[in-house]
Amino acid sequence: MNCKTKEIREGLQHFNGSEMLFQIPLLKTRFTNGIKYLANEAECFWLVTDASVIAKSLMNKSRFITIDFRRFSEEEKEVMGYEASIDYSDGNGNIFESHKYHITDFPLDELRLFFVDNTLMLPSEY
Repeated sequence: MNCKTKEIREGLQHFNGSEMLFQIPLLKTRFTNGIKYLANEAECFWLVTDASVIAKSLMNKSRFITIDFRRFSEEEKEVMGYEASIDYSDGNGNIFESHKYHITDFPLDELRLFFVDNTLMLPSEY
């Protein structure tokens, strides 16, 4: 784990609740301070946007969506041909969609986000 990854992981632990919400203008999706921190520090505005678009499209299946990013091991990557995936589920094992990524510059190996009431947040902010 490099220093930047460790710093991001430690920084994410400091977010509990959110006093201020931000918004993605075109989507009207709200997001919390923790998501803003993540997007800035991990330079992953793509993840915030992708997760918002997909989760928003799944709101008719569940009002609560979990978003799970996972980087594959070298062995898995070799077999599947993908570097990472994002699963969208109801949090009870019912996966609605799964998106695979051939390459990613996202610094973390795994991450869970929640999408509730048109708001993207860290689990600690729920």
